[in-house]
Order: sequence, then C-alpha cells, then structure tokens
Amino acid sequence: MNKIVQFFREVRVEMSKVVWPTGQQLVAYTLLVILLSVLLAVFLGALDLGFQTILTKYIL
Repeated sequence: MNKIVQFFREVRVEMSKVVWPTGQQLVAYTLLVILLSVLLAVFLGALDLGFQTILTKYIL
C-alpha cells in the first residue's frame, strides 16, 4: 500500500512540472493538426487516383 501512495505522490510532483499550453496555443495546435491531416489526405488521395489511372489505362 505504501508503494501506491508513493507513486501517486510522485505523479503529483511530476504533473506540477508540466508546462500546459494556453487556450490560444491549444486552438492553434489543434487547427494545425486538422489542416495537416486534410492536406495529407488530399495528397494520398491524389496519389491513389494517379496510380489507379495509370493501372487502368496502361496495364489493364
């Protein structure tokens, strides 16, 4: 039981050292992740479409 209590005390100390982002930073980072995800999806979709076109036109 003593180890569990010690663990939670150490967790509390470590969590106090964390630098949490501000609300504005959180919104900016979230929008950045969404934007990059959409750009990656469009890029991979374009690659897929290109490969599909090549395969159907020249191979099949």
